[in-house]
Amino acid sequence: MTHSTRSRVRRGAALAGVCAVVLGLTAPAATASASAALGSGSGSAGSPGRDSLTWSTCAGATALPRQQCATLKVPMDYADPHSPLIDIAVSRVPGEKTTARRGVLFLIPGGPGNSSLDDPSGKGQRLPQEVRDAYDLIGFAPRGLAPSTAVGCGLDHADLATSRLRPWPAPDGSIDGNLATARRLSDACARNGGELIKNLGTVNEARDLDRLRAALGERKISAWGVSYGTYVGAVYSQMFPRRTDRIVLDSNDNPDPDRVNRAWIAAHEQGVEDVFPDFAAWAAAPANPDRVAERAADVRPLFLRLAARLDRAPLPWPGANPEELNGNVLRQTMLDSLYAPAKYPALAKLIRAAERGTVPPAPASPPEAVLQNVTAVAAGTLCDDVAWPHDAAAYEKDVAASREEFPLTAGMPRNAMLCAAWPFPPKGPPVRITGDGPANVLMVQNRRDVATPLSGALKLREAFGGRAVMVTVNSTGHDAYLANGNACGDRVVSRFLADGTRPAADLYCR
Repeated sequence: MTHSTRSRVRRGAALAGVCAVVLGLTAPAATASASAALGSGSGSAGSPGRDSLTWSTCAGATALPRQQCATLKVPMDYADPHSPLIDIAVSRVPGEKTTARRGVLFLIPGGPGNSSLDDPSGKGQRLPQEVRDAYDLIGFAPRGLAPSTAVGCGLDHADLATSRLRPWPAPDGSIDGNLATARRLSDACARNGGELIKNLGTVNEARDLDRLRAALGERKISAWGVSYGTYVGAVYSQMFPRRTDRIVLDSNDNPDPDRVNRAWIAAHEQGVEDVFPDFAAWAAAPANPDRVAERAADVRPLFLRLAARLDRAPLPWPGANPEELNGNVLRQTMLDSLYAPAKYPALAKLIRAAERGTVPPAPASPPEAVLQNVTAVAAGTLCDDVAWPHDAAAYEKDVAASREEFPLTAGMPRNAMLCAAWPFPPKGPPVRITGDGPANVLMVQNRRDVATPLSGALKLREAFGGRAVMVTVNSTGHDAYLANGNACGDRVVSRFLADGTRPAADLYCR
Protein backbone atom coordinates (compact mmCIF):
# COMPACT_ATOMS: atom_id res chain seq x y z
CA MET A 1 0.00 0.00 0.00
CA THR A 2 1.33 3.44 -0.88
CA HIS A 3 1.59 6.39 1.45
CA SER A 4 -1.22 8.16 -0.44
CA THR A 5 -3.48 5.14 -0.06
CA ARG A 6 -2.87 4.96 3.67
CA SER A 7 -3.48 8.70 3.96
CA ARG A 8 -6.85 8.23 2.31
CA VAL A 9 -7.53 5.44 4.81
CA ARG A 10 -6.96 7.86 7.67
CA ARG A 11 -9.07 10.64 6.16
CA GLY A 12 -12.01 8.26 5.72
CA ALA A 13 -11.78 6.54 9.07
CA ALA A 14 -14.65 8.27 10.87
CA LEU A 15 -18.15 8.33 9.39
CA ALA A 16 -21.32 9.51 11.08
CA GLY A 17 -24.17 7.11 10.35
CA VAL A 18 -22.17 5.40 7.59
CA CYS A 19 -19.54 2.68 7.96
CA ALA A 20 -15.91 3.71 8.53
CA VAL A 21 -14.06 2.84 5.35
CA VAL A 22 -11.18 3.63 3.02
CA LEU A 23 -11.15 5.41 -0.31
CA GLY A 24 -12.07 3.41 -3.39
CA LEU A 25 -13.05 3.71 -7.03
CA THR A 26 -14.45 1.17 -9.50
CA ALA A 27 -12.69 -2.19 -9.36
CA PRO A 28 -9.76 -2.47 -11.79
CA ALA A 29 -9.65 -5.34 -14.22
CA ALA A 30 -7.76 -8.38 -12.97
CA THR A 31 -5.75 -10.44 -15.39
CA ALA A 32 -4.71 -13.52 -13.40
CA SER A 33 -6.98 -16.53 -13.07
CA ALA A 34 -8.45 -18.25 -10.05
CA SER A 35 -6.52 -21.43 -10.75
CA ALA A 36 -3.38 -19.60 -9.66
CA ALA A 37 -4.79 -18.57 -6.29
CA LEU A 38 -4.10 -20.61 -3.16
CA GLY A 39 -5.99 -23.77 -4.07
CA SER A 40 -9.10 -24.52 -6.10
CA GLY A 41 -11.45 -21.70 -7.03
CA SER A 42 -14.56 -23.45 -5.79
CA GLY A 43 -13.83 -23.70 -2.11
CA SER A 44 -11.30 -22.93 0.60
CA ALA A 45 -7.56 -22.85 0.38
CA GLY A 46 -5.32 -25.86 0.56
CA SER A 47 -3.26 -27.21 3.43
CA PRO A 48 -1.65 -24.72 5.78
CA GLY A 49 2.06 -24.43 6.20
CA ARG A 50 4.52 -21.61 5.68
CA ASP A 51 3.27 -18.01 5.61
CA SER A 52 3.07 -17.27 1.87
CA LEU A 53 2.29 -13.55 2.09
CA THR A 54 4.88 -10.87 1.33
CA TRP A 55 4.92 -8.43 4.24
CA SER A 56 6.21 -4.87 4.22
CA THR A 57 6.11 -1.84 6.48
CA CYS A 58 2.77 -0.01 6.46
CA ALA A 59 2.89 3.63 5.49
CA GLY A 60 0.95 6.13 7.57
CA ALA A 61 1.16 7.64 11.01
CA THR A 62 -1.73 5.61 12.44
CA ALA A 63 0.15 2.32 12.24
CA LEU A 64 2.56 1.11 14.91
CA PRO A 65 6.10 0.64 13.60
CA ARG A 66 5.61 -3.10 14.14
CA GLN A 67 2.49 -3.28 11.97
CA GLN A 68 3.05 -4.95 8.62
CA CYS A 69 0.95 -4.95 5.46
CA ALA A 70 0.46 -7.42 2.62
CA THR A 71 -1.92 -8.24 -0.22
CA LEU A 72 -3.78 -11.52 -0.66
CA LYS A 73 -5.19 -12.51 -4.05
CA VAL A 74 -8.51 -14.36 -4.09
CA PRO A 75 -10.99 -15.31 -6.83
CA MET A 76 -13.66 -12.74 -7.55
CA ASP A 77 -16.12 -15.60 -8.15
CA TYR A 78 -15.37 -18.78 -6.24
CA ALA A 79 -17.75 -20.77 -8.44
CA ASP A 80 -15.76 -19.98 -11.59
CA PRO A 81 -12.39 -21.76 -11.85
CA HIS A 82 -11.30 -19.15 -14.42
CA SER A 83 -12.43 -16.15 -12.38
CA PRO A 84 -10.16 -13.11 -12.34
CA LEU A 85 -8.43 -12.42 -9.05
CA ILE A 86 -9.01 -9.48 -6.74
CA ASP A 87 -6.83 -8.06 -3.99
CA ILE A 88 -7.56 -8.23 -0.26
CA ALA A 89 -5.44 -5.80 1.77
CA VAL A 90 -4.18 -7.35 5.02
CA SER A 91 -2.34 -6.06 8.08
CA ARG A 92 -0.81 -7.61 11.17
CA VAL A 93 0.96 -6.82 14.41
CA PRO A 94 2.95 -9.91 15.41
CA GLY A 95 2.49 -11.42 18.84
CA GLU A 96 4.79 -9.94 21.45
CA LYS A 97 6.09 -13.13 23.11
CA THR A 98 7.25 -15.98 20.91
CA THR A 99 7.18 -18.54 23.71
CA ALA A 100 3.52 -17.73 24.44
CA ARG A 101 2.31 -17.80 20.83
CA ARG A 102 -1.00 -19.55 20.20
CA GLY A 103 -1.86 -18.36 16.69
CA VAL A 104 -3.67 -15.54 14.93
CA LEU A 105 -6.59 -13.38 16.07
CA PHE A 106 -8.65 -12.06 13.18
CA LEU A 107 -10.23 -8.67 13.92
CA ILE A 108 -13.45 -8.90 11.88
CA PRO A 109 -14.97 -5.47 11.25
CA GLY A 110 -18.61 -4.46 11.24
CA GLY A 111 -20.56 -2.70 8.56
CA PRO A 112 -20.81 -4.12 6.03
CA GLY A 113 -18.31 -1.58 4.78
CA ASN A 114 -15.93 -1.22 7.71
CA SER A 115 -12.23 -2.02 7.55
CA SER A 116 -10.03 -3.45 10.30
CA LEU A 117 -6.73 -2.62 8.58
CA ASP A 118 -5.77 -0.15 11.32
CA ASP A 119 -7.20 -2.22 14.18
CA PRO A 120 -4.04 -4.20 15.02
CA SER A 121 -2.43 -0.85 15.87
CA GLY A 122 -5.67 0.62 17.24
CA LYS A 123 -8.21 -1.26 19.29
CA GLY A 124 -6.00 -4.35 19.25
CA GLN A 125 -3.61 -2.54 21.56
CA ARG A 126 -6.35 -2.32 24.20
CA LEU A 127 -6.32 -6.10 24.50
CA PRO A 128 -4.66 -7.44 27.67
CA GLN A 129 -0.93 -8.08 27.46
CA GLU A 130 -1.33 -11.86 27.67
CA VAL A 131 -3.61 -11.77 24.63
CA ARG A 132 -1.20 -9.57 22.65
CA ASP A 133 1.61 -11.93 23.65
CA ALA A 134 -0.23 -14.99 22.34
CA TYR A 135 -1.65 -13.80 19.00
CA ASP A 136 -0.65 -12.11 15.82
CA LEU A 137 -3.39 -9.49 15.40
CA ILE A 138 -4.77 -9.59 11.85
CA GLY A 139 -6.75 -6.83 10.14
CA PHE A 140 -8.11 -6.61 6.61
CA ALA A 141 -10.20 -4.56 4.20
CA PRO A 142 -13.06 -6.81 3.02
CA ARG A 143 -13.57 -7.42 -0.68
CA GLY A 144 -14.72 -4.34 -2.52
CA LEU A 145 -13.31 -1.93 0.07
CA ALA A 146 -10.22 0.10 -0.83
CA PRO A 147 -7.30 -0.46 -0.67
CA SER A 148 -8.56 -3.95 -1.54
CA THR A 149 -9.87 -4.08 -5.10
CA ALA A 150 -12.60 -1.49 -4.83
CA VAL A 151 -16.17 -1.22 -6.07
CA GLY A 152 -18.37 1.81 -6.67
CA CYS A 153 -21.88 2.62 -7.86
CA GLY A 154 -21.39 6.20 -9.05
CA LEU A 155 -24.32 7.60 -7.08
CA ASP A 156 -25.52 11.19 -7.18
CA HIS A 157 -24.30 13.30 -4.28
CA ALA A 158 -27.81 13.65 -2.85
CA ASP A 159 -28.20 9.87 -2.74
CA LEU A 160 -25.18 9.57 -0.42
CA ALA A 161 -27.08 11.21 2.43
CA THR A 162 -27.60 8.72 5.24
CA SER A 163 -31.18 9.90 5.65
CA ARG A 164 -31.75 8.88 2.02
CA LEU A 165 -29.84 5.59 2.13
CA ARG A 166 -31.92 4.59 5.14
CA PRO A 167 -35.50 4.32 3.82
CA TRP A 168 -37.27 6.93 5.96
CA PRO A 169 -40.85 7.30 4.65
CA ALA A 170 -42.33 10.64 3.67
CA PRO A 171 -44.00 12.62 6.49
CA ASP A 172 -47.41 11.21 5.50
CA GLY A 173 -46.06 7.64 5.53
CA SER A 174 -45.86 7.32 1.75
CA ILE A 175 -43.07 5.08 0.44
CA ASP A 176 -43.27 6.09 -3.23
CA GLY A 177 -40.08 8.14 -2.89
CA ASN A 178 -38.27 5.25 -1.21
CA LEU A 179 -39.21 2.86 -4.00
CA ALA A 180 -37.99 5.36 -6.60
CA THR A 181 -34.73 5.77 -4.69
CA ALA A 182 -34.29 1.99 -4.48
CA ARG A 183 -34.69 1.68 -8.26
CA ARG A 184 -32.34 4.60 -8.96
CA LEU A 185 -29.58 3.33 -6.66
CA SER A 186 -29.87 -0.26 -7.83
CA ASP A 187 -29.73 0.82 -11.46
CA ALA A 188 -26.57 2.82 -10.74
CA CYS A 189 -24.90 -0.13 -9.01
CA ALA A 190 -25.81 -2.44 -11.90
CA ARG A 191 -24.48 0.11 -14.40
CA ASN A 192 -21.24 1.01 -12.62
CA GLY A 193 -20.42 -1.82 -10.20
CA GLY A 194 -18.98 -4.29 -12.69
CA GLU A 195 -18.77 -7.99 -11.90
CA LEU A 196 -17.50 -7.34 -8.39
CA ILE A 197 -20.80 -5.85 -7.21
CA LYS A 198 -22.39 -9.26 -7.91
CA ASN A 199 -19.73 -11.13 -5.92
CA LEU A 200 -19.71 -9.44 -2.55
CA GLY A 201 -21.73 -11.00 0.27
CA THR A 202 -20.93 -12.68 3.56
CA VAL A 203 -20.24 -16.18 2.22
CA ASN A 204 -17.51 -14.84 -0.05
CA GLU A 205 -16.02 -12.83 2.81
CA ALA A 206 -15.87 -16.03 4.87
CA ARG A 207 -14.14 -17.80 1.98
CA ASP A 208 -11.67 -14.93 1.73
CA LEU A 209 -10.88 -15.31 5.42
CA ASP A 210 -10.19 -18.99 4.96
CA ARG A 211 -7.84 -18.18 2.09
CA LEU A 212 -6.12 -15.73 4.44
CA ARG A 213 -5.87 -18.39 7.15
CA ALA A 214 -4.11 -20.73 4.75
CA ALA A 215 -1.85 -17.99 3.36
CA LEU A 216 -0.77 -17.25 6.94
CA GLY A 217 0.17 -20.92 7.37
CA GLU A 218 -2.37 -21.48 10.18
CA ARG A 219 -4.52 -24.57 10.77
CA LYS A 220 -7.03 -22.60 12.85
CA ILE A 221 -7.96 -19.00 13.56
CA SER A 222 -9.29 -17.20 16.58
CA ALA A 223 -11.47 -14.17 15.91
CA TRP A 224 -13.06 -11.11 17.48
CA GLY A 225 -16.02 -10.07 15.33
CA VAL A 226 -18.03 -6.95 16.09
CA SER A 227 -21.54 -6.04 14.86
CA TYR A 228 -21.87 -7.29 11.25
CA GLY A 229 -18.57 -9.02 11.99
CA THR A 230 -20.51 -11.34 14.31
CA TYR A 231 -22.47 -12.61 11.34
CA VAL A 232 -19.26 -13.04 9.33
CA GLY A 233 -17.75 -14.91 12.29
CA ALA A 234 -20.84 -17.08 12.68
CA VAL A 235 -20.92 -17.92 8.97
CA TYR A 236 -17.20 -18.74 8.98
CA SER A 237 -17.69 -20.95 12.05
CA GLN A 238 -20.52 -22.77 10.27
CA MET A 239 -18.67 -23.21 6.98
CA PHE A 240 -15.28 -24.09 8.48
CA PRO A 241 -16.01 -25.29 12.03
CA ARG A 242 -12.80 -27.32 12.43
CA ARG A 243 -10.67 -24.34 11.47
CA THR A 244 -11.82 -22.24 14.42
CA ASP A 245 -10.08 -21.92 17.77
CA ARG A 246 -11.53 -19.24 20.08
CA ILE A 247 -14.34 -17.13 18.59
CA VAL A 248 -15.61 -13.95 20.27
CA LEU A 249 -18.77 -12.40 18.81
CA ASP A 250 -19.49 -8.91 20.15
CA SER A 251 -22.81 -7.07 19.56
CA ASN A 252 -24.62 -9.80 17.73
CA ASP A 253 -26.79 -9.92 14.63
CA ASN A 254 -29.89 -12.07 14.28
CA PRO A 255 -28.90 -14.92 11.90
CA ASP A 256 -32.45 -15.40 10.52
CA PRO A 257 -31.71 -17.37 7.32
CA ASP A 258 -34.89 -16.18 5.62
CA ARG A 259 -34.45 -12.42 6.16
CA VAL A 260 -30.77 -11.95 7.13
CA ASN A 261 -30.12 -8.18 6.90
CA ARG A 262 -33.83 -7.36 6.64
CA ALA A 263 -34.05 -8.66 10.21
CA TRP A 264 -31.11 -6.48 11.28
CA ILE A 265 -32.67 -3.31 9.91
CA ALA A 266 -36.08 -4.18 11.33
CA ALA A 267 -34.41 -4.61 14.72
CA HIS A 268 -33.80 -0.85 14.91
CA GLU A 269 -37.41 -0.54 16.08
CA GLN A 270 -36.67 -2.45 19.27
CA GLY A 271 -33.13 -1.14 19.55
CA VAL A 272 -34.35 2.46 19.72
CA GLU A 273 -36.99 1.53 22.28
CA ASP A 274 -34.32 -0.19 24.38
CA VAL A 275 -31.91 2.77 24.36
CA PHE A 276 -34.06 5.91 24.12
CA PRO A 277 -35.06 5.82 27.83
CA ASP A 278 -31.37 5.92 28.74
CA PHE A 279 -30.90 8.95 26.49
CA ALA A 280 -34.00 10.58 27.98
CA ALA A 281 -32.70 10.14 31.53
CA TRP A 282 -29.37 11.67 30.53
CA ALA A 283 -31.05 14.50 28.58
CA ALA A 284 -33.16 15.48 31.62
CA ALA A 285 -30.37 15.35 34.23
CA PRO A 286 -30.23 18.67 36.12
CA ALA A 287 -26.45 19.04 35.86
CA ASN A 288 -26.35 18.31 32.12
CA PRO A 289 -25.33 21.40 30.11
CA ASP A 290 -27.15 19.88 27.11
CA ARG A 291 -30.34 19.27 29.04
CA VAL A 292 -33.44 19.31 26.81
CA ALA A 293 -36.25 18.74 29.33
CA GLU A 294 -36.90 18.86 33.06
CA ARG A 295 -38.17 15.27 33.23
CA ALA A 296 -37.10 12.16 31.39
CA ALA A 297 -40.75 11.47 30.59
CA ASP A 298 -40.90 14.72 28.61
CA VAL A 299 -38.05 13.89 26.21
CA ARG A 300 -39.92 11.45 23.97
CA PRO A 301 -42.96 13.69 23.31
CA LEU A 302 -40.62 16.65 22.79
CA PHE A 303 -38.65 14.71 20.19
CA LEU A 304 -41.78 13.52 18.37
CA ARG A 305 -43.25 17.04 18.28
CA LEU A 306 -40.01 18.49 16.97
CA ALA A 307 -39.69 15.81 14.26
CA ALA A 308 -43.26 16.48 13.14
CA ARG A 309 -42.60 20.23 13.07
CA LEU A 310 -39.49 19.73 10.95
CA ASP A 311 -41.50 17.47 8.63
CA ARG A 312 -43.77 20.44 7.99
CA ALA A 313 -41.16 23.21 8.03
CA PRO A 314 -37.53 22.12 7.54
CA LEU A 315 -34.73 24.47 8.56
CA PRO A 316 -32.00 25.43 6.07
CA TRP A 317 -28.70 23.71 6.95
CA PRO A 318 -25.93 24.95 4.64
CA GLY A 319 -23.11 22.47 4.10
CA ALA A 320 -25.11 19.43 5.20
CA ASN A 321 -26.46 16.69 2.94
CA PRO A 322 -29.31 17.36 2.44
CA GLU A 323 -28.95 21.09 3.03
CA GLU A 324 -31.93 21.17 5.37
CA LEU A 325 -32.81 19.85 8.78
CA ASN A 326 -36.05 17.98 8.23
CA GLY A 327 -37.82 15.43 10.38
CA ASN A 328 -36.05 12.46 8.84
CA VAL A 329 -32.61 14.03 9.27
CA LEU A 330 -33.47 14.51 12.96
CA ARG A 331 -34.63 10.89 13.19
CA GLN A 332 -31.44 9.66 11.51
CA THR A 333 -29.35 11.77 13.91
CA MET A 334 -31.26 10.15 16.77
CA LEU A 335 -30.48 6.68 15.46
CA ASP A 336 -26.79 7.52 14.98
CA SER A 337 -26.50 9.14 18.41
CA LEU A 338 -27.96 6.18 20.30
CA TYR A 339 -25.00 4.00 19.30
CA ALA A 340 -23.09 5.13 22.40
CA PRO A 341 -23.72 7.42 25.37
CA ALA A 342 -20.71 9.47 24.26
CA LYS A 343 -22.76 10.47 21.19
CA TYR A 344 -25.79 11.70 23.14
CA PRO A 345 -24.61 15.34 23.18
CA ALA A 346 -24.78 15.56 19.38
CA LEU A 347 -28.49 14.75 19.42
CA ALA A 348 -29.21 16.99 22.39
CA LYS A 349 -27.42 19.95 20.81
CA LEU A 350 -29.37 19.46 17.58
CA ILE A 351 -32.66 19.28 19.48
CA ARG A 352 -31.85 22.44 21.44
CA ALA A 353 -30.84 24.34 18.30
CA ALA A 354 -33.87 23.23 16.30
CA GLU A 355 -36.19 24.19 19.15
CA ARG A 356 -34.82 27.73 18.77
CA GLY A 357 -35.19 27.62 14.99
CA THR A 358 -31.44 27.40 14.38
CA VAL A 359 -28.96 24.70 13.39
CA PRO A 360 -25.44 23.84 14.59
CA PRO A 361 -22.53 23.76 12.15
CA ALA A 362 -22.99 21.07 9.52
CA PRO A 363 -21.40 17.78 10.54
CA ALA A 364 -18.09 16.92 8.90
CA SER A 365 -18.35 14.51 6.01
CA PRO A 366 -15.72 12.14 4.63
CA PRO A 367 -14.55 12.61 1.04
CA GLU A 368 -17.23 11.74 -1.47
CA ALA A 369 -15.13 8.94 -2.97
CA VAL A 370 -15.07 7.28 0.46
CA LEU A 371 -18.84 7.48 0.71
CA GLN A 372 -19.20 6.11 -2.80
CA ASN A 373 -17.04 3.10 -1.92
CA VAL A 374 -18.64 2.27 1.41
CA THR A 375 -22.14 2.65 0.01
CA ALA A 376 -21.36 0.26 -2.84
CA VAL A 377 -19.78 -2.31 -0.50
CA ALA A 378 -22.72 -2.11 1.89
CA ALA A 379 -25.26 -2.33 -0.93
CA GLY A 380 -23.59 -5.23 -2.66
CA THR A 381 -23.04 -7.19 0.53
CA LEU A 382 -26.56 -6.72 1.84
CA CYS A 383 -28.29 -7.36 -1.46
CA ASP A 384 -26.09 -10.26 -2.53
CA ASP A 385 -26.77 -12.07 0.76
CA VAL A 386 -30.53 -12.51 0.40
CA ALA A 387 -33.31 -11.57 -2.02
CA TRP A 388 -35.68 -8.88 -0.77
CA PRO A 389 -39.39 -8.86 -1.63
CA HIS A 390 -40.47 -6.67 -4.54
CA ASP A 391 -44.14 -6.23 -3.49
CA ALA A 392 -44.77 -2.53 -2.86
CA ALA A 393 -48.11 -3.20 -1.17
CA ALA A 394 -46.45 -5.44 1.40
CA TYR A 395 -43.94 -2.74 2.27
CA GLU A 396 -46.73 -0.17 2.56
CA LYS A 397 -48.60 -2.41 4.99
CA ASP A 398 -45.49 -3.11 7.08
CA VAL A 399 -44.50 0.55 7.22
CA ALA A 400 -47.96 1.62 8.34
CA ALA A 401 -47.93 -0.96 11.15
CA SER A 402 -44.42 0.03 12.20
CA ARG A 403 -45.29 3.74 12.33
CA GLU A 404 -48.21 2.97 14.60
CA GLU A 405 -46.29 0.73 16.98
CA PHE A 406 -42.88 2.44 16.94
CA PRO A 407 -43.34 6.17 16.25
CA LEU A 408 -39.71 7.07 17.03
CA THR A 409 -38.49 5.18 13.97
CA ALA A 410 -41.47 6.23 11.80
CA GLY A 411 -41.65 3.03 9.73
CA MET A 412 -38.10 3.12 8.39
CA PRO A 413 -36.97 -0.29 9.71
CA ARG A 414 -39.60 -2.18 7.69
CA ASN A 415 -39.35 -0.11 4.52
CA ALA A 416 -37.87 -0.94 1.12
CA MET A 417 -34.14 -0.32 0.72
CA LEU A 418 -32.31 -0.53 -2.59
CA CYS A 419 -32.24 -4.34 -2.23
CA ALA A 420 -35.96 -4.32 -3.04
CA ALA A 421 -34.97 -3.38 -6.60
CA TRP A 422 -31.66 -5.27 -6.80
CA PRO A 423 -31.33 -6.82 -10.27
CA PHE A 424 -28.96 -9.67 -9.36
CA PRO A 425 -30.23 -12.82 -7.62
CA PRO A 426 -28.11 -14.21 -4.76
CA LYS A 427 -25.64 -16.85 -5.92
CA GLY A 428 -26.68 -19.18 -3.14
CA PRO A 429 -28.90 -19.38 -0.06
CA PRO A 430 -27.84 -17.76 3.20
CA VAL A 431 -25.90 -19.98 5.59
CA ARG A 432 -28.06 -21.42 8.36
CA ILE A 433 -26.29 -21.21 11.72
CA THR A 434 -26.58 -24.42 13.77
CA GLY A 435 -25.05 -26.12 16.77
CA ASP A 436 -22.86 -28.36 14.62
CA GLY A 437 -19.22 -27.83 15.48
CA PRO A 438 -16.91 -27.27 18.43
CA ALA A 439 -18.11 -25.48 21.56
CA ASN A 440 -15.69 -22.58 21.18
CA VAL A 441 -17.91 -19.49 20.73
CA LEU A 442 -18.25 -16.76 23.35
CA MET A 443 -20.91 -14.12 22.66
CA VAL A 444 -20.89 -10.79 24.49
CA GLN A 445 -23.89 -8.49 24.25
CA ASN A 446 -24.95 -5.24 25.87
CA ARG A 447 -28.47 -5.24 27.23
CA ARG A 448 -29.25 -1.90 25.53
CA ASP A 449 -27.90 -1.71 21.97
CA VAL A 450 -29.64 0.30 19.27
CA ALA A 451 -27.98 -1.44 16.31
CA THR A 452 -27.87 -5.07 17.43
CA PRO A 453 -30.44 -5.37 20.20
CA LEU A 454 -30.49 -8.15 22.76
CA SER A 455 -33.54 -9.71 21.10
CA GLY A 456 -31.50 -10.49 17.96
CA ALA A 457 -28.50 -11.72 19.94
CA LEU A 458 -30.74 -14.23 21.67
CA LYS A 459 -31.70 -15.59 18.25
CA LEU A 460 -28.04 -16.20 17.43
CA ARG A 461 -27.49 -17.75 20.85
CA GLU A 462 -30.41 -20.11 20.21
CA ALA A 463 -29.10 -21.05 16.77
CA PHE A 464 -25.65 -21.94 18.10
CA GLY A 465 -27.05 -24.16 20.83
CA GLY A 466 -24.27 -25.87 22.75
CA ARG A 467 -21.53 -24.29 20.66
CA ALA A 468 -21.90 -20.93 22.40
CA VAL A 469 -22.11 -19.27 25.78
CA MET A 470 -23.44 -15.70 26.00
CA VAL A 471 -22.43 -12.95 28.40
CA THR A 472 -25.15 -10.31 28.69
CA VAL A 473 -23.79 -7.00 29.97
CA ASN A 474 -25.96 -4.51 31.84
CA SER A 475 -24.70 -1.58 29.81
CA THR A 476 -25.77 0.77 27.04
CA GLY A 477 -24.21 1.17 23.62
CA HIS A 478 -23.07 -0.69 20.54
CA ASP A 479 -19.77 -2.64 20.84
CA ALA A 480 -19.41 -4.19 24.27
CA TYR A 481 -15.91 -5.63 24.76
CA LEU A 482 -13.34 -2.97 25.71
CA ALA A 483 -15.77 -0.26 24.57
CA ASN A 484 -19.32 0.30 25.85
CA GLY A 485 -19.61 -2.73 28.12
CA ASN A 486 -18.43 -3.10 31.71
CA ALA A 487 -15.49 -4.53 33.65
CA CYS A 488 -17.24 -7.83 34.36
CA GLY A 489 -17.91 -8.57 30.70
CA ASP A 490 -14.41 -7.46 29.69
CA ARG A 491 -12.84 -9.83 32.22
CA VAL A 492 -14.81 -12.81 30.93
CA VAL A 493 -13.88 -12.17 27.29
CA SER A 494 -10.24 -11.43 28.08
CA ARG A 495 -9.87 -14.65 30.05
CA PHE A 496 -11.40 -16.68 27.22
CA LEU A 497 -8.99 -15.23 24.68
CA ALA A 498 -6.03 -15.65 27.04
CA ASP A 499 -6.53 -19.20 28.28
CA GLY A 500 -9.74 -20.57 26.73
CA THR A 501 -11.82 -20.48 29.91
CA ARG A 502 -15.53 -19.89 29.22
CA PRO A 503 -18.33 -19.63 31.76
CA ALA A 504 -20.09 -22.96 32.28
CA ALA A 505 -23.41 -21.35 31.35
CA ASP A 506 -24.80 -18.06 30.07
CA LEU A 507 -23.84 -15.21 32.37
CA TYR A 508 -25.31 -11.83 33.30
CA CYS A 509 -22.81 -9.10 34.15
CA ARG A 510 -24.37 -6.41 36.32
